Amino acid sequence: MRHTERHRTSRIGWLRAAVLGANDGIVSTASLIVGVAAASATHGNVLMTGVAALVAGAMSMAAGEYVSVHSQSDTEKADLARERAELDKDPASEHRELTAIYVARGLDHALAGQVAEQLMAHDALGSHARDELGISDSMAARPLQAALASAASFACGALLPLAVTAVAPGDTLIWWVSGTSLVFLASLGAMAARAGGAAVLPGAWRVTFWGALAMGMTAGVGALFGAAV
Repeated sequence: MRHTERHRTSRIGWLRAAVLGANDGIVSTASLIVGVAAASATHGNVLMTGVAALVAGAMSMAAGEYVSVHSQSDTEKADLARERAELDKDPASEHRELTAIYVARGLDHALAGQVAEQLMAHDALGSHARDELGISDSMAARPLQAALASAASFACGALLPLAVTAVAPGDTLIWWVSGTSLVFLASLGAMAARAGGAAVLPGAWRVTFWGALAMGMTAGVGALFGAAV
């Protein structure tokens, strides 16, 4: 029977984008709401600010993630094209190069040469992409996937403090949004850590700390400008 294993590295592409988007959605939207509320804005204006933050943030995350990951994809394609040309031009040198990689990993030279020969006979470009360039299917850049995951997760994250804003009393709005957003961030950090196989408490603490810092600083700025006006 074939032994199969499921590894968490296959989740890296979408997990990173999803966690980043949701975290940014909660932090940026909650901070903006708290800052505007601290400036003594009306409840309607605060709510409108939150909606605008959701739409603008989701589009910004999608565009930014698509551009950055597409740049990574372009670099990978350029490296693969160069490697393909080198394999066509001088396969013997590429065989020696792959052999040296396996020797450095612990194989003796004769066995490393046999492994390199057989792998190159099966898939020369794939072997060099994986072992020389570090490019594999599970780690390959996927711009559209990253963009959609970031936009959707940002919107989901932003909806949480926005929903609290819609129902919270105006005089305690800041405390409701701040408190619930910290709970949301802690839960997100814990879930992300669990999905990635990391320790739950440090993961929850990291995002909660930075979220609290962002909301505190934004509330201070809002109160300062509100008092100045």
